[in-house]
Amino acid sequence: MQHVTGIGGVFFRAQDPKAVAQWYKEHLGIDLAPADYGEKPWSQQAGPTIFAPFPQDSAHFGDAKKQWMINFRVKDLDALVEQLRATNIHVSVDPEQYPNGRFARLHDPEGNPIELWEPE
Repeated sequence: MQHVTGIGGVFFRAQDPKAVAQWYKEHLGIDLAPADYGEKPWSQQAGPTIFAPFPQDSAHFGDAKKQWMINFRVKDLDALVEQLRATNIHVSVDPEQYPNGRFARLHDPEGNPIELWEPE
């Protein structure tokens, strides 16, 4: 049986796609989508990826109107949180240490939830 080998992209609607893409590049280091096929896209490091649908009424995403949340793996959660806060981005760090690591939550300029995960 054939199966997928990974996530090839994350696509979502935005009121101002250029500004949101620039925000992700500036604050999280995610390269902008290539303008043509000659450019290489952002490449992520190999590692675990969780694919998990949540119940429609889940409070985990915050705003009930938001239909998705992205979780980014990070090497040093504390350093990234400090960097984001230095640019006046509100980041909430979960004080609990989980068996699979630590987490923090923030939102992009359009209110989409972002979770940062420092794996154990």
